[in-house]
Order: sequence, then structure tokens, then C-alpha cells
Amino acid sequence: MPTFSSDGVEIAYLDEGAGEPILLIHGFASNAAVNWVDTGWVRTLTQAGFRVIAVDNRGHGNSAKPHDPKDYGGPLMAEDARRLLDHLGFARADVMGYSMGARISAFLTINHPGRVRSAVFAGLGINMVRGMAGTGPIAAALEAPSLKDVMNPTARTFRAFAEQTKGDLKALAACIRSSREPITAEALGQIKTPVMVAVGTLDVIGGSARELADLIPGAEALEIPDRDHMKAVGDRAYKEGVLAFLARRP
Repeated sequence: MPTFSSDGVEIAYLDEGAGEPILLIHGFASNAAVNWVDTGWVRTLTQAGFRVIAVDNRGHGNSAKPHDPKDYGGPLMAEDARRLLDHLGFARADVMGYSMGARISAFLTINHPGRVRSAVFAGLGINMVRGMAGTGPIAAALEAPSLKDVMNPTARTFRAFAEQTKGDLKALAACIRSSREPITAEALGQIKTPVMVAVGTLDVIGGSARELADLIPGAEALEIPDRDHMKAVGDRAYKEGVLAFLARRP
């Protein structure tokens, strides 16, 4: 994977296909390959005529992995995404983020509206505004000596996923312990970019897609049938809905 320096932090990314650019931002403890390549998204989008840029967020994948919580947070990670667009010479791009990546995409859209042609906030619905609870137990689970030492079921799921993706556990703990600047309903109400919110109907982590879309002027809601937070990522209905949205956005 090529890399570039984002204010001194090495950020890795995939760059495949040709056509209009779309930037993909993965979720917590995942990486570009797991979130977007293994699920068929890169193939789907390149076949649809897009140039796909998929970033490894700081602390993840092949990017640098600081262990200080001050080196993380949604707004800071959104600046990594913005600098990647600068590095590649894109004035703007379509942007899709999943889960934590949706939160990062929202900060990018709010803080740099001219850089985002359209945005898909996926895997994160109304809980984008409510914020994520239970980050302390998840961080503790990541710092535990082993998976068998983690009793909290939700935290155990995150630890198991981080081990599956071969993540740097200390970096991931720092990431989730970072300051969590809120995304307010008022800020979302100022968005003029075309937005789709896509969340599984069984996703209790993300919350309702429709409730979040109702806060964003003109936003569409895509409710992915019978899918939870993990199973929605590669779902066919999700892909078809996003391709249709990209085909009709201005």
C-alpha cells in the first residue's frame, strides 16, 4: 500500500480503478482490506466506474499506530482524510464511511463541505448524535492480558474482532479512549451535501438510519433488511442502494 505523511503521521491507502473518486473510511478495529476489499466493495465500485481510495485510519492496518489518545479523535482523523484528498490532487470526492468511519465522514462533511460531493454514513444511525457508550470497558478489554480475561460480552466482541484483524491493541485502546467530540443535531442540520444513511435494521450499535436522516436536510435512509452491525457491511441490498444513490446524486 502507498503511504503519505498526514502532519507527520504515516497514512496508508488503497488506490484502485479509474473514474470519479470515492473515498472509503473503515470502522473501528478494522482496516481498508477487511472493511472494503474482503466484502467486495472495492470490486463493486471499480466495476461501476469509480476510482476507489480506501484509507487505513491512523492506529489501524498499515498506517502509523500512536499509543497516545491525544493522537486520535473524529475531527483529527477527518483531517487525515482531507489531506489524503490533497495528496492525490482531488478537489472533492464522494465519501463513504462505516461505523467509526461514518463519524469521521460526518466531521469531514461538516468541516470541509466543498471537498465532499456526496456522503454515505453507514453502520451508524441516530447513535451518531447520541454518542457511543461503554468505551471504557472496550478499552479495558483491548488492554486485557487475553480474550479469556474479558467478561463483558460487548467488549469481548470488540477484542475478538481486533485480534482477528491483527490490530495493535494498545493503539486501538488509545483510539477509543480519545476525546469524543459530539456531532450535534444542529451541525447535521447545516449539511447541504447529498447524504444517504445506511444501517441494518438489527443494528443496535448504529441505531436508526431514518432518525439520523431526518436530522439532515434532504438525506435518504437505507434500512438494510435483517442485518446487524457486522453482517450489514457486505450486504447486497446495501451495495445496490449505494450504487443507486451515487447514480442519481448531482
